[in-house]
Amino acid sequence: MRIGELAARAGVSVRSLRYYEQRGLLTSTRTPSGQRQYTEHDVDRVHFIQGLYAANLSSSTIAELMPCRDAPSKHNSDATLERMARERERITAQMDDLQRARDTLDKMVATARAHRESLLHPAPVEDESAVSQNSTPLPSAAASV
Repeated sequence: MRIGELAARAGVSVRSLRYYEQRGLLTSTRTPSGQRQYTEHDVDRVHFIQGLYAANLSSSTIAELMPCRDAPSKHNSDATLERMARERERITAQMDDLQRARDTLDKMVATARAHRESLLHPAPVEDESAVSQNSTPLPSAAASV
């Protein structure tokens, strides 16, 4: 099958297939006129590659995992499992970093909302000297919100 048919059957763009070839994830044969030709097996291969991309793996990591699919063996399986475990640890660390960032942002939003509320509904003040003595500055990041 030609590249357009593979793209349609696998649900990816022609550009993606060319990229996969460039990265060594997919191979094709060429007709005498230079057109790429693929096999039925390549549809499944592209689905497999897409699954690995969906797991947030890079093309270089996917290339490291392909020997397990292309040449199944205990060694390749062990290497793949080890690589996948490292990728899982990387993703977990990213999730932890994102959680910390979200928690920090939540605190900043709460501070900004409290500041906004104080602007809309200022507390009654008895005299001018009490205002200047009791006012506390707002943290600079929240003040600009």
